[in-house]
Amino acid sequence: MSDVQTEHVLVVPATLLNQLGYFQGFTRDVARYLDDLLDPQHTSYRPRAEVEGDPRFKQLIPYAIFRHRDGQGNVRLFRYTRGQGQGEQRLHRKCSIGIGGHISADDRHESCPYQEGMRRELAEEVIVDTVYQQQCVGLINDDQTEVGRVHLGVVHLFDVAEPRVRPREDELLEAGFAPLETLRGERDRFESWSRICLDALFGQDG
Repeated sequence: MSDVQTEHVLVVPATLLNQLGYFQGFTRDVARYLDDLLDPQHTSYRPRAEVEGDPRFKQLIPYAIFRHRDGQGNVRLFRYTRGQGQGEQRLHRKCSIGIGGHISADDRHESCPYQEGMRRELAEEVIVDTVYQQQCVGLINDDQTEVGRVHLGVVHLFDVAEPRVRPREDELLEAGFAPLETLRGERDRFESWSRICLDALFGQDG
């Protein structure tokens, strides 16, 4: 069996989002949502193969974006193209500015399963060879796409002192930091979550 068939992942009922305040796209109001979304009374671990096609549940996904500003204030973001071997087939060959993945049932034994899941996913996918500051800056809900209907993104912005982030996974292709102008010009090549973040977080000042 594949990992997708056997893995159990962290989910919340889609109705919880409606109760807290439904939104489409991006919200910066982290305080309104996150504590309730991570409250154990609302979360459960369900087979990923089942919930990937079940919009009654939202799989919680930490989505980490790496930003670097040079001495002149110019902004570059880490970007890559998803290879054929990555787990979510519906996103293959799409460009992305976000690193992340599912919170697994294996993470629940830690004191904070969500934080452990994010740490594990980042460690599996990239090597960060620089100091950074991290903050949770918003959430993504995209019910207009097949993938988005069953996922809910929690966006974390990592401001890195040096642009020294490189892929650990072979399936992160064409990886590296690129100027915002370049990314905006290639917007149509990106997955929907990346397009949402580019529009919501990175205006003219980055």
